[in-house]
Amino acid sequence: QVQLVESGGGLVQAGGSLRLSCAASGSRVSIDAMGWYRQAPGKQRELVASMTRDERTDYLDFVKGRFTISRDNAKNTVYLQMNNLKPEDTAVYYCNERGRYLSGFAVRVYDSWGQGTQVTVSS
Repeated sequence: QVQLVESGGGLVQAGGSLRLSCAASGSRVSIDAMGWYRQAPGKQRELVASMTRDERTDYLDFVKGRFTISRDNAKNTVYLQMNNLKPEDTAVYYCNERGRYLSGFAVRVYDSWGQGTQVTVSS
């Protein structure tokens, strides 16, 4: 299976920047998509940014122009660069990756989540 570990969260003032990292470990046959989600207290988890296997990206309207998702294949790491942060961006951020891995002689689907990292933006 594939394990994901996030880092880079913290406390920042409005207008500041943070970069989240999501390091993946485990053997994969292919990656179908990866994404960053967030969940604020009392709210449902929402998709913030996503990237397909051919690196097409999509963003939540509220973060367009401020957040950028990218990946470094050599490091098995996905990033979320967050600029001009707003108090409304405060949430726990989770990375997600979906793809296929080899289990014995079978190719199986995985859908892995990180443990989450807290982002707090003060006004």
